[in-house]
Amino acid sequence: MSEEPTVSEFAELGAHPSLVAALSEKGYQAPTPVQASALGAPDQDLLVSSQTGSGKTVAFGLVIARKLMGEAARITPSKMPRALVIAPTRELAAQVQRELGWLFSATGAKVAAFTGGTDLRGDSRTIMRGVDIAVGTPGRLVDLLERRSLDLSGVEVLVLDEADEMLDMGFREAIEQILGAAPTERRTLLFSATLPSEIRALAKKYQRDAHSIDSRSPKTPGQSGHDDITYEAHLCKDSERTAALVNVLRMVEEERTLVFCRTREDVGELHRELASRGFLAAAISGDRAQAERDRALETMRQGRVRVLVATNVAARGLDLPELGLVVHSDLPENVEALTHRSGRTGRAGKKGRSLFLVSIGQRRKAERLFHAAKLKIVFTPAPSLDDVARHERDALKTEVQAALTEPPAEAAQALARELLSDGDAEALVAALLDRALKARPAGEKLAAVDAGAMRPAPQGTVGAKSHGEPFVLFQVNLGAKDQAQVNWILPLICKRGAVTRREIGAIRIARDCTFVEVAERAAAEFAANAAERDPRAPNVQITRATAAMPPRMFEGPSKHPARRDGPAKPYAKREGAAAPRPYVKREGSAEAPRPYVKREGSAEAPRPYVKRDDAAPRSYDKKPTRPAPAGERPSYIDRGRPAVRPTFTPKATDRHAPRKPSR
Repeated sequence: MSEEPTVSEFAELGAHPSLVAALSEKGYQAPTPVQASALGAPDQDLLVSSQTGSGKTVAFGLVIARKLMGEAARITPSKMPRALVIAPTRELAAQVQRELGWLFSATGAKVAAFTGGTDLRGDSRTIMRGVDIAVGTPGRLVDLLERRSLDLSGVEVLVLDEADEMLDMGFREAIEQILGAAPTERRTLLFSATLPSEIRALAKKYQRDAHSIDSRSPKTPGQSGHDDITYEAHLCKDSERTAALVNVLRMVEEERTLVFCRTREDVGELHRELASRGFLAAAISGDRAQAERDRALETMRQGRVRVLVATNVAARGLDLPELGLVVHSDLPENVEALTHRSGRTGRAGKKGRSLFLVSIGQRRKAERLFHAAKLKIVFTPAPSLDDVARHERDALKTEVQAALTEPPAEAAQALARELLSDGDAEALVAALLDRALKARPAGEKLAAVDAGAMRPAPQGTVGAKSHGEPFVLFQVNLGAKDQAQVNWILPLICKRGAVTRREIGAIRIARDCTFVEVAERAAAEFAANAAERDPRAPNVQITRATAAMPPRMFEGPSKHPARRDGPAKPYAKREGAAAPRPYVKREGSAEAPRPYVKREGSAEAPRPYVKRDDAAPRSYDKKPTRPAPAGERPSYIDRGRPAVRPTFTPKATDRHAPRKPSR
């Protein structure tokens, strides 16, 4: 069995002694793969691909110290930055500044961050006082360069952190402007979670003989996520995602949780919902002031709030300690966003969970996303009201058992003896526990959903009608008089009944109502969900139909293959119907077209063109002409020119008025 690795491994790899001491104080025991690779790399440009949470900040901090300090104990003061770190977001830049601050605390290095949302004059004063290591976002660094407040001529090491994210955010021009302002004789370190073609093109253009490092751990087949993260997915109705999230948070009372939403509006709304239910929550999004964003992150780090609701602005680079759970309230847009969102937990060797709240209508999309990410996730129902109540009872039981290990106060003992002398002990304990349970927060009621495996759709078919399933007929109290149309009736039905279009058959719009066929396997759940009142459409009612499906009438021919009546029926002659009369062309009748006959000498016949030898050229606007001058001239000039050319004579009124003398 191998010995436990110690911090001396940093020293063996050539890390600066001052930084080795700082790492020891922080509890670092051994370098991560990316840190070991960076220290062992040759003294040249680096192109590093490493997964999130792998210790990249410490890795390039160790490289910066080796370049700027050498064998010296302290860094040489400088008026202009000697190292520059470019980060995509304000939060990541502030985090890099904090990490490098404690890492270089014993070296005397001045580390400053320059990000948007702060006063430019304050940044200029900070630069004038002297900065050794500058950290900033591309936009603010370009502003300082254009104002000539920032001088990059002394930069010896330049780091691009999360380069792929900066290119995705549209910072290519800003990055190229910053790289162009730095000296060519520098060391460039490019760190990126992925290495797409754009990153490789940028590296080829601005790096020289770059040494590549890929510290991403190899994955087992069928798994591309983080090794220390457990992935789960809960299925729920679209209108109950907030309730499902509340139940999830009730089940993990002690864990710090990061909840991701798609838009800023969703962040604000969900934050208000959680705060109204008693959760200690904060919010962070792009439309909030920088000071507010910093306060939210700081309260999360200090443990004063337990839930942080955020957009993808928090998906990159943020290190939130003790974060045990990441919840995707809205599905990520792609595999890369899924990876970076989930990477906020399970960092530095700790375990974490990534949980997806998937509505029934988005199940297919979620399955495609999981397949692309090579994640094998089994859908389960969200925790129910009974699950939360059971969890609260177990938690109370644990608390009571823990309290019994400590001696109670004298006043509590006296009160217990007094109560026991007047009544039954079991009834007394039951009353106290019942009161304690009622004081604890309760969960939310959720509709039952079938989280089993979905039935695969037959090839080449759309909708339940096409593969011959039995149906149950429902009706909606909207018809042709309400200008009902299939293109908005269908999503309304799916959302109200928590089904997909594959469970819907034919749709018939009558004058006063609309008839809908629902697959029999989903009819019971559809009826229960549709019976609930929807506050967004309180007047819409969906009930079981009392009459048979009417013939096609008001909606016109259907264009959707899921709502066709089947293959088109061939034309059949009705019995007793008169046979159609055959068309007979009558000779000489007015119906017969008359043949075209050209008459000789008629006005309709075109006159033949005859060139006359004595034809004179046309005059120019009936004015006298003069012959063209002799010599080699083009043929088109031989037609003559006007004898008199008009000349322009300005009038007195055309001249500019004299300028008035200025006073």
